[in-house]
Amino acid sequence: MQPEERSGNKQAAWRTDPTKSGVAGCVGDIGTHAENLLEFITGLKIASLSADLSTFVAGRALDDDANILLRLENGGKGILTCSQIAAGEENALSIRVYGSKASLEWHQMEPNTLIFKQPGKPRQILRTNQPYMSDESKAASRLPSGHPEGFLEAFANIYKMAIGDIRRVEAGEKAQGGYPTVYDGLRGMQFITKTVESSQKGAVWVDMQG
Repeated sequence: MQPEERSGNKQAAWRTDPTKSGVAGCVGDIGTHAENLLEFITGLKIASLSADLSTFVAGRALDDDANILLRLENGGKGILTCSQIAAGEENALSIRVYGSKASLEWHQMEPNTLIFKQPGKPRQILRTNQPYMSDESKAASRLPSGHPEGFLEAFANIYKMAIGDIRRVEAGEKAQGGYPTVYDGLRGMQFITKTVESSQKGAVWVDMQG
């Protein structure tokens, strides 16, 4: 595998440098996004995890591939995989949530589509800004249905919600939230620390506190 950090790629250079990225590479760069999405979408905290971090590129100081087993606070279980050495892949961020009666599937490279699946029934393709979507979903849609939107609009929604809360607090009203806070960032840092700890100890189970 070609070490991109040694070929003039500045993005790869700082991502693989522990003096700039900290104790983790792939988990810190990619895995924390999946961790945050998991807890945000389900409303559940990760209670414990077992992580197997690998460094496949010779001489690289940080992990570039990770496979993590998760236990959620309600007894649910999950699997989180992230990799910087999956040849031919682009972003490929995908989320699957399985419940007792139905499941949801979403792919960031097709952000306007949510797949809803029930046993014994045809899968449903739900699209953004349609009448059947929730008011919260409609409020997050910035373009008429049928127009592509996603990554950049997501940042715009965060700014809009944060500014709205600043104005509400200034007016003596209660903040509504709905966007990442410093506590979510702290949670991500905790996730990184625990995955590295678990992997260094032989992929043992470690608790995620808080």
